[in-house]
Amino acid sequence: MNYDSLSLTLCGISLKNPVIAASGTFGFGHEYAEWMDVSRLGGISGKGLTLNGSAGNKGMRVYETPSGMLNSIGLENPGVRHFVEHEAAYMRSLGPAVLCNLGGHCEEDYLEGARLLNAADIDFLELNISCPNVKAGGMAFGMLPEPAADITKKVKAITRHKLMVKLSPNAPDLVGVARACEDAGADALSLVNTFLGMAIDVSQKRAVFENVYAGLSGPAILPIALRMVHQVSHAVNIPVVGMGGIASAEDALKFIMAGARAVQVGTMTFANPNAMLNIIDGLAAYCEKEGITNLQDICGII
Repeated sequence: MNYDSLSLTLCGISLKNPVIAASGTFGFGHEYAEWMDVSRLGGISGKGLTLNGSAGNKGMRVYETPSGMLNSIGLENPGVRHFVEHEAAYMRSLGPAVLCNLGGHCEEDYLEGARLLNAADIDFLELNISCPNVKAGGMAFGMLPEPAADITKKVKAITRHKLMVKLSPNAPDLVGVARACEDAGADALSLVNTFLGMAIDVSQKRAVFENVYAGLSGPAILPIALRMVHQVSHAVNIPVVGMGGIASAEDALKFIMAGARAVQVGTMTFANPNAMLNIIDGLAAYCEKEGITNLQDICGII
């Protein structure tokens, strides 16, 4: 099968195809590289990092829901310094484009993390602005346009990498946040992060998660995520990477037709570890069947 139709350039970075492993679902590639050809992927977004690392949340962390899952991992990660010293070179050796997902609970954490990551050979700094800003009462950086733009502008001034800002679907005005990030210098946007959800154990008469609320992902969120990607991609002039419940090549095509230049796949990898490879094969087969020489030709046709 000919896969040339799937190649693309994203912010000047060459990807062999538009399928990227979503942050938090693929680690740094070690586990999957033991039994699958990860070099076939277009990119890998590594485990979400914070400046000093985190042990994550206590109690239940993952809970299955109809057509999806709730997670309350709590950004468990080894920290930015560990990534720079022990993971970045390994991720580069795998072949796909390297995306480093960076979170923070205050402005200083983001800025110092971005500065340290300048020493790493990565392609994109994926800025996770869904983290709660502890110095602003706990509201996530990405909930409103002004704080989203402020942190984007400051990180952009520090990083040497392409800056992709990952948006939260829980923002009241997601398009407004997206435009603010673009105006502040973002090179690309990725969306959506998980939706805020909840689970209750009726036998125990308590919330399943110690933090009560958790992030919902999986096929159940696809129609809403697709709508948001369509709205944002038609409102900005920078590339959009879409995600949210993608489980098949048909799902990926929907996001591309809605305006996403590339897609990230996460939850489905847990249910079917070969999901991303199957999606790549399916996209190539679709292009061959439809006589499409470049998949990007149908990006945003709806």
